[in-house]
Amino acid sequence: MIDVDGYRPNVGIVLLNAHGRLFWARRIHRDGWQFPQGGMRSDETPLEAMYRELQEETGLSPEHVEVLAATRGWLRYRLPNRYVRHQQRPTCIGQKQVWFLLKLVGGEEALRLDAAEKPEFDLWRWVDFWYPAAHVVNFKRDVYERALRYFAPLVESMLSVEIGPHPQREGSHPGQRGPVSSGGCEAA
Repeated sequence: MIDVDGYRPNVGIVLLNAHGRLFWARRIHRDGWQFPQGGMRSDETPLEAMYRELQEETGLSPEHVEVLAATRGWLRYRLPNRYVRHQQRPTCIGQKQVWFLLKLVGGEEALRLDAAEKPEFDLWRWVDFWYPAAHVVNFKRDVYERALRYFAPLVESMLSVEIGPHPQREGSHPGQRGPVSSGGCEAA
């Protein structure tokens, strides 16, 4: 499903543990790391899509998490031209996403990357709050920063943890590349 502007509706998931650290996973057969995310079906609400993607990508069910917040409206990113499939109609030029902040309420043992028939991730770890904004593939970076800035005050107040301000991008300069990722509309 692609909208009239060329964006695929999508949900993103920021999964938080009790210590204010975030779930960060590596795409299977790639070296790119990211948050769980995935496309919405035409008959789904963002919340329904989030729960489906959560289960498919992490093995977690609704009883394992508490929904703390969601971004308002869509956060968009454009794909680099090399990932746009210009021959496909409609042409997907990027993703528009609603981001959800979830808190893990069960134990880590509920996390299963092999819950789906075709797993999307092969490794995961807990990382500091701002780490993903500095280490995701470049074309997703702005959306990650915007989602994390939106959630940061809530995380600090709810968990009584100090996550601090967003640090400047380490060593960033024009043309610097992030981790490799296909970024295509069907799986990004």
